[in-house]
Amino acid sequence: MCELDIRSTLKKDISNSSYNLSKVEKDMLSDLTNKKTIRFIKPDKGGGMTIFNMSDYNNEMENILTSETYSVPKSVCSEACLSGYRRVIRQGEPPCCFDCIPCSDNEISNKSDSSNCIMCPGDHWPNTAKNICNPKYIDFLSYEDPLGISIATLTGFLSLMPVVVFFIFVKHHNTPVVKANNREVSYFLLLSLELCLLTALIFIGSPKNETCIFRQPAFGIFFSICISSVLAKTITVIIVFHATKPGSSLKKWVGSKMSFFIIICCSLFQCCICVVWLSLYPPFLESDNKYPEKTVIQCNEGSIFMFYLLLAYLGILATVCLIIAFLARNLPDSFNETKFITFSMIVFVSVWLSFIPAYVSTKGKYMVAVEIFAILSSSAGLLLSIFSPKCYIILIRPDMNRREHITRQQSNAYNS
Repeated sequence: MCELDIRSTLKKDISNSSYNLSKVEKDMLSDLTNKKTIRFIKPDKGGGMTIFNMSDYNNEMENILTSETYSVPKSVCSEACLSGYRRVIRQGEPPCCFDCIPCSDNEISNKSDSSNCIMCPGDHWPNTAKNICNPKYIDFLSYEDPLGISIATLTGFLSLMPVVVFFIFVKHHNTPVVKANNREVSYFLLLSLELCLLTALIFIGSPKNETCIFRQPAFGIFFSICISSVLAKTITVIIVFHATKPGSSLKKWVGSKMSFFIIICCSLFQCCICVVWLSLYPPFLESDNKYPEKTVIQCNEGSIFMFYLLLAYLGILATVCLIIAFLARNLPDSFNETKFITFSMIVFVSVWLSFIPAYVSTKGKYMVAVEIFAILSSSAGLLLSIFSPKCYIILIRPDMNRREHITRQQSNAYNS
């Protein structure tokens, strides 16, 4: 375009005296406009010289300028940045020279050649191209989630086991095995185990303020009742064994009243912990937006110290029960429930000791799943360890579920 404009301008004004051109200069310009042959010497890239005719140059320029594919050269040294990127001017270079860098996490740029990126709201997250803010999906352990479905199914299956054992004991309530192992406390223990298993369902589903407030205290109180019942059974077994000896003064302590007194006293302290917890630091519902692409809805425990205090008391009860049961493991076979109680307490303590590091290292719905797994596994461990030997004798070995069999074992124990 420049060459054609120069040529048209020279044709009009070459004779104008205002240019003050010499004759030689006018002749050269006249030759240029008339496309006469003028030779130019131009240095080439290799360091030599190139000679070409002006007429050839004019012809080539006209072909380029009149071509359909001709476009005006760019006047900037950098292409415009696409959406999702922002401009960063190169240091020491003109403003038209810049680099395009992607927007940072949680930022977008919804127009091209943008100098700044825009922060997405807390409940939104940028798409892959970082040009649109999409709403974050809500994350919690739901009944529609495969993990939630699996846990709910397992909970439903395990919760049937105490019911089955309860009906077996009720049907054979007058048999020696059921009567010899503190029948009333056994029923109460089965009820508390059923409640422990069902508390797992409170942890599944969309968290609410009501479920956040009651789920941990319910778990703590039901488990303290369960461990207290096991402790009461252990102490009762020891008292009954020594009370059957001639002249023993422990006969007045034999009975369900003593067992339920132990259960109430041991569970009362856990209830006090929960009352203080709910009064001073009640749990509440919160939304955690720190995760990319999702908003985690979860329960804030209010005070992590109170939660660990609740667990610590359960650990103390289980440890005391374990020690007493271990020391009484050599009682006669008819009263040898302490061996199974010892094993059940080992299972219980092992599960909850492994729970703490797993609970601390997980977040979101997986943290809830870890606690549910600890509840289910410890409850199932207690149920199977304590009651499966009795069910085996009742259903498969009825010959051992006779008074003569127990009396013979007692006689052997006294003689030894």
